[in-house]
Amino acid sequence: MIPQRVKKTIADSPKKLADLIDLANLPSTLREFVGQPQISRLGCFMRVWSYIKTNNLQDPNNKNVVNCDEKLKSILLGKDKIDLAELPALVKLHFPKHPK
Repeated sequence: MIPQRVKKTIADSPKKLADLIDLANLPSTLREFVGQPQISRLGCFMRVWSYIKTNNLQDPNNKNVVNCDEKLKSILLGKDKIDLAELPALVKLHFPKHPK
């Protein structure tokens, strides 16, 4: 069952949904992190989030902050710490822009 707000988003802007689920060729640093040559932006975000959770990289005192290890730094512009709100934008930087 799809939530009502997700249905509305899909109906209102199918282009945004397509950008999230279309496969894209990955740059080498992200390809090494993800382990495959193509993935959707949403799939990539899910892999990064899974990596963060699996390796307990969230700050124990503030769950909105991620302490990056060397592997994560390689795809997140070398930052030592990031706010969770920054994560989607940092992942998006690796995906090509489509002309309108």
